[in-house]
Amino acid sequence: MLDINYILENKAKVRKGVEDKGYDPKIVERLLKVDETRRQLITDIEKLRAERNKLTKEDIQKGKKIKETLRRLEPDLKAVEEEFKKILYQIPNLPAKDVHAGKDELDNKEIKKWGEIPKFSFKIKSHFELGEDLDLVDTKRAGKVSGARFSYLKNEAVMLEFALINFAFEILLKEGFSPVIPPALISLDSMKAMGYLENEGIGEMYVLEKDKLVLVGTAEQSIGPMHKDEVLNEKDLPKRYVGFSPCFRREAGSYGKDTKGILRVHQFNKVEMFSFANPKDSDKEHEYLLSLEEKLMQKLEIPYRVVKMCSGDLGDPATRKYDIEAWFPSEKKYRETHSSSTCTDYQSRRLNIKYRKKVGGLDFVHTLNGTAFSERPILAILENYQQKDGCVLVPKVLQKYTGFKKICPK
Repeated sequence: MLDINYILENKAKVRKGVEDKGYDPKIVERLLKVDETRRQLITDIEKLRAERNKLTKEDIQKGKKIKETLRRLEPDLKAVEEEFKKILYQIPNLPAKDVHAGKDELDNKEIKKWGEIPKFSFKIKSHFELGEDLDLVDTKRAGKVSGARFSYLKNEAVMLEFALINFAFEILLKEGFSPVIPPALISLDSMKAMGYLENEGIGEMYVLEKDKLVLVGTAEQSIGPMHKDEVLNEKDLPKRYVGFSPCFRREAGSYGKDTKGILRVHQFNKVEMFSFANPKDSDKEHEYLLSLEEKLMQKLEIPYRVVKMCSGDLGDPATRKYDIEAWFPSEKKYRETHSSSTCTDYQSRRLNIKYRKKVGGLDFVHTLNGTAFSERPILAILENYQQKDGCVLVPKVLQKYTGFKKICPK
């Protein structure tokens, strides 16, 4: 969440940031009005309590009157505090200064391209055709068992996935990341603290109402709350984790999109980077996470581009976000395989994660996240490495993990 004092001191900036993210800026006025009532109640109650503390034994009637007034005002304050927090949580993090204003993904900007687009001398196949022909992906049987947007990953595709996971961990452990396998179920309070439940975000999630738990959509959501209510040491920052987890998403807003294959599914696995950083270094940390994503893709030798999100295509917690999009020859376009976001202190304020400065007391850390690998790069490998004889070559960097150099029809 944003600091209320920051909002009070930067009303116009906050209104513009909220509007640039696609929300009604009137919510800022609602918050300020409730905050004014809240502050007045706090002042009134504190005055009454101070007055009560000065009373003598002879001031019985006056004491009773103050007690009755407090009995009326204290519940009012509690209700106003709840309303204040509810509205404050609905205000998204503001776009960074370098993020351009825009409405949606159509306004995102390409900032870099890498690699040569492959040329084929034969009729190419899509990833879902290759998945079926090579017996790597079975969505039909998964449909019988679980429904639409589920799949069985099979045979060499399984080994490819484990190869990507092992490769990512090998690279990132050398970079000093701490490995972690976090819970796939977290409390609703933890998810709320990460900033994903407001503004219809809960509609994308699988919620277990009986247990007040929610399935994570990325390891980021369960790594972030690890240090809730803790104070980290400045010398330990940045504190970096690489986590593996299954991920679950309803894909509620994607009806009719990518229905073939496994580009957009309800369940998948992902390796995620997460960093708790010193605020003065968080912009540099964001570029670092992006550079690691690029390094991983370059090792796979898959053409890609880097796209910077416009304000309207940022999630609530993110102040800046980059996507890496891999080239998919069958569609003749780039498709997202990685993302990397910086959330400044938006999440750490909700989670109460601070660091102790060498000089100057405590402050909130900044949180950042970035994809190492999901299952989507497997699809990009299938398309970019397909051969005329129907086989698919395995990227050289993965062959030591897979134990095979190519996948061919059975």
